[in-house]
Amino acid sequence: MIALSLAEVAQAVGAPLPDGASGTVTAVTLDSRAVAPGALFVAVAGERVDGHDYLDAAARAGAVAALATRPGGPLPALVVDDTVAALGRLAAEVHRRLAAAGLRTVGLTGSSGKTSTKDLLGQVLAAAGPTVSPPGSYNNDIGLPLTVLDADESTRFLVLEMGARGVGHIARLCAVARPDVGVVLNVGSAHLGEFGSADVIAQAKGELVEALPATGTAVLNADDPRVAGMAPRTRARVVTTGRSAGADVRATGVTLDDAARARFTLVAGGEEHPVALQVVGEHQVANALSAAAAALALGMTPAAVAAALSQATPRSRWRMEVTRRADGVTVVNDAYNANPESMRAALAALAGLPAGRRVAVLGGMAELGPDAAAEHERLGRDAVAAGADLVVAVGPDAVGVVTGATAAGARHGEGGEADAGTPPGSTAVAVPDRAAALVFLSEVLVPGDVVLVKASRSHGLEVLAADLLDAGAGA
Repeated sequence: MIALSLAEVAQAVGAPLPDGASGTVTAVTLDSRAVAPGALFVAVAGERVDGHDYLDAAARAGAVAALATRPGGPLPALVVDDTVAALGRLAAEVHRRLAAAGLRTVGLTGSSGKTSTKDLLGQVLAAAGPTVSPPGSYNNDIGLPLTVLDADESTRFLVLEMGARGVGHIARLCAVARPDVGVVLNVGSAHLGEFGSADVIAQAKGELVEALPATGTAVLNADDPRVAGMAPRTRARVVTTGRSAGADVRATGVTLDDAARARFTLVAGGEEHPVALQVVGEHQVANALSAAAAALALGMTPAAVAAALSQATPRSRWRMEVTRRADGVTVVNDAYNANPESMRAALAALAGLPAGRRVAVLGGMAELGPDAAAEHERLGRDAVAAGADLVVAVGPDAVGVVTGATAAGARHGEGGEADAGTPPGSTAVAVPDRAAALVFLSEVLVPGDVVLVKASRSHGLEVLAADLLDAGAGA
């Protein structure tokens, strides 16, 4: 981050400067284990851990001061009512200074694909200049300010992922760092139980384009009607993405290679350039188009964007990580999170991978509200329709998934009209937890199997994916 005096930090967060306190802050962290000399330690009181209990450790590691809700301890304390809100104020001041010096900022949101698109865009922009784009999903009131604070005077581009669990959340994040370019990917079912309806989700996601200046650019997915409908909500120039002929930035000639990676022609600005993605799944085409449009809005050429997209690799953990075990079993770890749309995208990617047998290990999808039971039954049907030879449903929602998968398979077997693409012979099994899933899979997996592992993060199936890889390490 840019170096700030402790007095400047105190002014930015709205805290009195302790008598005699001085120094220069060169980093900000919430983790006492990450403190280095010059750091400001932010003490956040969580449900299980209170950062105020780690002030001694932060002091020993060389912290300059603490941002805290109460005085006392071995460090000068900048005392505020809410340390998370104060962190946002500090990031806002840093962003204001950097934006005045020429920093260009992209804000990105959507019900699914945010992190994958952010990773693609970060790598594309890095080809044009120093870029800050965080690993993982730093998309809330803590992660976004920390990302802003990673930027310094040398940073040319800042890529910010913006999540929301309610109306007003994205507007609050935009107040910390107002974007020059706003990208909305899609409106789906993620957090539907909290929002209540897809229309309310669209209202919340559209706060990003409302925050853009008239000189900015809104990148909207023309293939999603709710996203395309956000155009009247912004003063900024609107650029559309998609596969339709009317999109400003579009893909034509989409194919998949034998590793389920998309190849297509990027059509933009009157030019056409080939793209060969290194990430898995046809759904990544939409993500790549959004990243391309944002990069073009920031001055890159279509040729440079296509070349950079073709070099971009997966960056964040547990998102379509494809690993082949020594015994010939392939594990696809996409267990970071899940909603109906991302589940279908992952199942489509599984269908595109060459395999002797395709195994879908599926956990529950959280925060779906009253539609949860129906969506889990549909998930089972979707898995069978996508060509899964074996569906292993894990956890409390397993019965619904198996019910759907069994019904889809039964309809095919009875000689009636099957769902389009439903294969015969699909099998579905319910297991109570990760441990039971590991035992079952260890008994049935054979060389040539490709295993997709996916669920909402609260189900922790990334641990199962890791255990499956460990189980095959000695083969």
